[in-house]
Amino acid sequence: MNTALRITVFAAALAATFGTAYGVGDTVGTITPQPKGGHATRHASDGGHDDMASMPGMPSMDHDMAPGGLEVSKDGYTLALKTSRVAAGRQTNLSFAVVRDGTGHNVTAYEREHGKELHLIVAARDLTVYRHLHPARAADGTWSTSVELPRAGGYRVIADFQPKGGEPLVLGADLAVSGHYTPAALPGHSTTAEVDGYEVTLTGTPVPGRAAPLTLTVSKDGRPVRDLQPYLGAYGHLVALRSGDLAYLHVHPTGEPGDGATTPGPRVSFTATAPSAGAYRLFFDFRHEGKVHTAAFTVHATGGADGH
Repeated sequence: MNTALRITVFAAALAATFGTAYGVGDTVGTITPQPKGGHATRHASDGGHDDMASMPGMPSMDHDMAPGGLEVSKDGYTLALKTSRVAAGRQTNLSFAVVRDGTGHNVTAYEREHGKELHLIVAARDLTVYRHLHPARAADGTWSTSVELPRAGGYRVIADFQPKGGEPLVLGADLAVSGHYTPAALPGHSTTAEVDGYEVTLTGTPVPGRAAPLTLTVSKDGRPVRDLQPYLGAYGHLVALRSGDLAYLHVHPTGEPGDGATTPGPRVSFTATAPSAGAYRLFFDFRHEGKVHTAAFTVHATGGADGH
């Protein structure tokens, strides 16, 4: 689906306590920051994806939407985490539901977008851990997914979905990961990332309030990768987390597999608009040889629509 995507917003504030146990439970030792590093294209006027991209042939979108993902409740729906605390370094079942406020009942019917009813992002507040998950839904409306989070600290859980017959929504809630917590600094500015034997190069920089091209080029063993595989209906997905306030942005690339014009690599192009100046951590998901890989970058959006 070649559509313009909405920017929703989420990022994180760093906790300030060094060397103490975070949350409740046994201290599991200091965990080294993990430098590791997709989502739905829809969101209209709910304040949930404010379009980060304007696709060719599509009308420009309003970028002055209220941020999404910062609210646990909106428009009569609440994101209810059934798991609010997990232990660092342990495989854990994370469960939650979307509750209709008027009735208290779990939502059990959703629209599908890119083959999924709901997309889930879990990110550490210091932006050192990122997960894009697709949980399973039980008949009673409870969602669950297995996750292992390597570092203790505060995390943000973001659910992106559209109730059947309703408007798209993005809701967020806090998750505590217990263990010995040492804050990590935001990784430095980077335009090249290595992940699982691949090298990914970023060309372009987000500009506040103005559409700007971003291109990700994938290579392996020094050779361009020209046979990327579709992942959720595209050759790549880009998520940006703004440092300092949990701002979450998600955009799909221009073009789509099978449109007669889009090639399966090595370049995947986006047109993105940052909501403000600041530091962003970009996470680029791509699929090759049957596996999904995530390359991460730190960039700084400066200036604005007026060029200043």
